Amino acid sequence: MSARFTYFFLATAGMIFLLLSCNSDYTAGKKKGYFKIDFPEKKYQLFDQPGYPYTFEYPVYASVIRDTTFFEDKAGDWWINVDIPSLGGRIHISYKPINAENIFDSLVRDGFKMAYKQHVDVSTGINDSLVQTPNGVEGIYFSLGGNTATANQFFLTDSVRHFLRGALYFNAAPNADSLGIVNDFLKQDLQHLINTLKWR
Repeated sequence: MSARFTYFFLATAGMIFLLLSCNSDYTAGKKKGYFKIDFPEKKYQLFDQPGYPYTFEYPVYASVIRDTTFFEDKAGDWWINVDIPSLGGRIHISYKPINAENIFDSLVRDGFKMAYKQHVDVSTGINDSLVQTPNGVEGIYFSLGGNTATANQFFLTDSVRHFLRGALYFNAAPNADSLGIVNDFLKQDLQHLINTLKWR
């Protein structure tokens, strides 16, 4: 077989292959994606219930529900959840009065322990920063990276009478990528809650 015939044969076979392949639909691999989320407009309302030692503002698209999982002492009366069902989020808030039973230093240690000990194995990094609000409330804010159960935690105090701890959770498996945009949206609400918190 001559080289010229081989060249002609390969060229003809290649053209037939190209012509036949043009008749079928080509589907490229799709990039990994997530659902589009329509976020509600940012508006806030006041949580100001009788008997509670604190007030704050929370989103109008959320509801405040008393946390009934705590039964050991009176402090459980002031534990609540701010539920955001449309986004699968929950801000868990626990409160303890500072007294002989709940010593300030111990409450602060517990606040750091909740952020670090439970998440250090799965977190890609934990940053803590000092909080000082316009209402004179102080505390620590924790930002956790990676696939942690909560990426945002905080505690607030006046160091004399009040100690409040909060954390943002989602009703979903921890996945920093898929929850990222919702986490950023609700983080603004969490920071608004912190900045509007007042003691009674």
